[in-house]
Amino acid sequence: MTEYTSDADSDSDYPENWPTRRRLRAHTEHQNAGHGGSAAETSTFADRIFSGADERADDGGNFTGALPSDGGLADGDLAAYRLEAGLELDRPSMPPPLPPEPVFQSVAAGSAAAATPIREAPEPQDHPVQSAGLAEPAAPPTPELPAARPAPEPASAGTPATRAEVRDRAPARRRASFLDTQTARIPATRGFRGVIASLGVRISPSESELAERRDIRAVSQHWPGPRTISVVNGKGGANKTPTTVMLAAVFARNGGGPVLAWDNNETRGTLGWRTEQGPHDATVMDLLPNTGNLLSPAAQSALLARFVHHQTEDKFDVLRSKPDVLASEQKITMADFDALHEVASKYFRLNIMDSGNDESAERWLRMIHHTDQLVIATTTVDEHAEAGALLLEALQERGGAFAQLAANAVVIVSQSNRNGTDAQIRSVAQGFEPLARATVTIPYDAALRKGQIRYGSLRSATQRAWLTAAAAVAAGLSETGPVS
Repeated sequence: MTEYTSDADSDSDYPENWPTRRRLRAHTEHQNAGHGGSAAETSTFADRIFSGADERADDGGNFTGALPSDGGLADGDLAAYRLEAGLELDRPSMPPPLPPEPVFQSVAAGSAAAATPIREAPEPQDHPVQSAGLAEPAAPPTPELPAARPAPEPASAGTPATRAEVRDRAPARRRASFLDTQTARIPATRGFRGVIASLGVRISPSESELAERRDIRAVSQHWPGPRTISVVNGKGGANKTPTTVMLAAVFARNGGGPVLAWDNNETRGTLGWRTEQGPHDATVMDLLPNTGNLLSPAAQSALLARFVHHQTEDKFDVLRSKPDVLASEQKITMADFDALHEVASKYFRLNIMDSGNDESAERWLRMIHHTDQLVIATTTVDEHAEAGALLLEALQERGGAFAQLAANAVVIVSQSNRNGTDAQIRSVAQGFEPLARATVTIPYDAALRKGQIRYGSLRSATQRAWLTAAAAVAAGLSETGPVS
């Protein structure tokens, strides 16, 4: 407890910003003397007032708690003192100040101290005034309502960044992936470059080999859902059946998965004659009455082997027609075709259809309805090329989805003459360019002229040409839908 004396120098014990302090001390001395005390004795009244010094504010500050009545001022004097001194004796306690918010120091990316929270050192507080052993504590700051923060600005180098700025910059600071997403480069395997690569020297493939790899990749794709390719020409002998077989072989050998070559010809279709026969002689007419069983949930894909003929070398299946009976005996309606196509779409990812010559037949019209990619097969014979061009023009005139099929069509021109020239086949292909999306030429190959067709029996140049043709067809399978 502090002792107050009558020495004039004791006035320096009080801050000058308390204008009523001297009067308060004089009044206290008078009260002590009236109770038998002396001015030099300890002032009980002053002690009681200043015993709450830790809770006192600056000049005009507040005291917590009521001033005790014993040994103090009378009620009237207390009211007068409070009015004159500007004191409030019963002020609610204020919440303590919030701790300082941690900040993040902006450092160079990749350093060990990146994004490490660093607290700012609190600002030094003024030391309380020491007077005759009485400490004058600093008043607690008055809390203020938080103001809305402005949008964070990028911190300059060496300037501490706030936590909000670090959080806002976090999405832009992505780490590099440990995974290698680069496609493995396979060295050359063909020609002179392939010979060098076989000796252990890694050498890149030539442009022609890279183009071949792109075509292989195109025909190896699997599309979401089944696709139907229709090979058409209104003229017989236009190379529709060899085109169907070769496309089926290329897609099956490269892409894997079930591929079906379907003879949709009711007038002496020859697809069954040009392909390998299985251990039975079933045709499309045998499959038709079993479509319900094959579409049931309990049906198994292996059951379809009773009705299709698997090609052991080229890996696709053939659904034959029955060429030894009249067309009237194997009539297929639109409803029949829909049921057959539903079975084919359930068990095969690609259906390649060899069409007949009657463009007015129900099965032909319904085939066009389900077609995703149209292929015009023709040779260098003038009649074959003219029939194919007329068909495309007729589809264009019908408009709608038929015109779209024609515009997206691929024309495959096969050299029919052993002595034919390159200029002859290019002339036919150029004539189709205004009518179709792509035209591809196939050189003459005796293995395609008669007998069963095998992809492996073709010359390498012919195989490469058919790969190019299949890649052109594949380019349109994901772009168009069936005719509605």
